Amino acid sequence: MRAVHVASEVFPFSRSGGLGDVLGALPAVQARQGARVTVVSPWYADIRQEVQEVWRGELWAPGNPALGEVRVGEAEIQGVRHLFLGLPVFDRPGLYHPDDVWRYSQFGRAVGPVLDVLGLVPEVLHGHDWQAGLAVAWARLRGIPAVFSIHNLQYQGRWNLPEAAPWTGLPGWALTPDTLEFYGDVSLMKAGLVFASQVTTVSPTYAREILTPEYGEGLQGLLQRLAGEGRLSGILNGLDQERWNPRTDPDIRPYRDLRGKVAAGRALRAEFGLDGAPVLGVVSRLAEQKGMDLLLSALPELVQDWNVVVLGGGDPRLEAGLRDWAAHGRVAYVGGMNEPLAHRIYAGADAFAMPSRFEPCGLSQMIAMRYGTLPVVRETGGLVDTVPHNVGFRFGPATPDAFLAACREARAACEDRVDWRARVKRAMALDFSWDGPTGAYLGLYEAVRSAPLKPVEGLA
Repeated sequence: MRAVHVASEVFPFSRSGGLGDVLGALPAVQARQGARVTVVSPWYADIRQEVQEVWRGELWAPGNPALGEVRVGEAEIQGVRHLFLGLPVFDRPGLYHPDDVWRYSQFGRAVGPVLDVLGLVPEVLHGHDWQAGLAVAWARLRGIPAVFSIHNLQYQGRWNLPEAAPWTGLPGWALTPDTLEFYGDVSLMKAGLVFASQVTTVSPTYAREILTPEYGEGLQGLLQRLAGEGRLSGILNGLDQERWNPRTDPDIRPYRDLRGKVAAGRALRAEFGLDGAPVLGVVSRLAEQKGMDLLLSALPELVQDWNVVVLGGGDPRLEAGLRDWAAHGRVAYVGGMNEPLAHRIYAGADAFAMPSRFEPCGLSQMIAMRYGTLPVVRETGGLVDTVPHNVGFRFGPATPDAFLAACREARAACEDRVDWRARVKRAMALDFSWDGPTGAYLGLYEAVRSAPLKPVEGLA
C-alpha cells in the first residue's frame, strides 16, 4: 500500500497541537505494519531539523499561474518519507498567519505536481483538516481515492468566493453550493469533505456530534448526507507510546509504580513552591473551546482544595487572568508551551483538568492517564471515548458549577487512598496505542482503493 499523508504540521518538524502529534505517530506505525508511507507538509522557515533538498524549480499547478520557484526537501524518520514543500509563502517565522487560506491554497495545489515530479503516485491520499482540502480535490480529479480526516471542524479555511476562487485552480462547477461554496465563501474544509471517498473524524463520539447543529459548524447537512451514504466514520486517535512513557521519559525521573508517581508529585510541588495539597494540572491552549474560561471562573473555589498548575497560551484575557491568580500561593501559571515542563505536569499532578466545550479527540487526557494522573473532563467528543467512569471524573453542562462539582468529586476520591490508587492503576493500564487505529485506517485505505470512484462530473 502506497499512502501519502498531507498535513500542515508533523512532529518533530512542525507542531502546534494534536494534529502534529498524530502525523508524527500514525504514519510510523503504518510503516511498521508494512505500508509505504510518505508525509507531505510545508517547509516552514522555523524547521530546524536536517532536511535535504532534493528538487528545486518552477512549478506549475492546476489552474495556473505558476507558484514560483519551489524547493522540495526530504527526510526519513522511522521508515516514513517526509517531503517538505518550500513555497515562498511559507518562508516566514511561525506556522499560521492571517493569510493562511491563500497560503494553503498554494500548498494544496502544489502537492500533486510535486508528487509527479518525484515520480510518486499514491494508491491512497490521506488529507488532514482544511489545509489539505485542495490536495484531496487534486487526488480525486486524478482518479486517486482519498481519505479526509476532520481534526477540528471549527476551522474551515474560508475566504470570500470572488477573491479565493482563482486561488483554488478549480473549474467553475467545483465552486457551487454543492461543492466548495459556503455562504458566499470558498471553504477548503468542504473540498476535503466533498471530494474524499471516505471522511473520518478522530473519535467515534465526535463523528456523531458533528451531525447536529450544536457541533456541525453549519456543515451538519452535508455531514448527515455523508453519514447516510456510509462515508463518515470515527476512528479514535492513538498515543505515541515511546514519547509518552513514564518508565523511560527523559524529562522526568522515570517511574513505573505509585511510589514513583508520588515522588513526581513532590518534585512538581517543590518546583513551584506549592503546599501539600493535591495538584490539579492543565496543559492546554487557552481558549473558550478548551473551557479555560470555566477554569478561571472556578479558581476561587478550586484553590480551597487544590494547588493548580497551568501551562499554555492563547486568549490574552485568559492569560491575564491566570497571571493575576499566579500571585496566589496555590496557583502557578507558565505562559506558552514548554515540552519538558508539560511532561513534569503530566507526571506530577494528581488530577488533570479538561473542561472542553468540544473536543474532537484530545490527547492530553490519554497522556495524563498513562502517567497515572486522573482526568476531570466534560462529557464530549473523544473525552467520552477515552475516560472511563472508574478512572476519571466527568461532567455534563459547560458551566463553572458543573466543573467544580466534578473537581470536588475528584478531591473526595483523593482522600480515599484505596479508591484513588485503584483508579491510578487502572489509568496506567489503559491501552491507547496506535495499533488498533492504524489497522482501521489501513482497512479503510484498502476499501477505498478497491471501490470504483464516482465520476467527478457527478459531483457538479
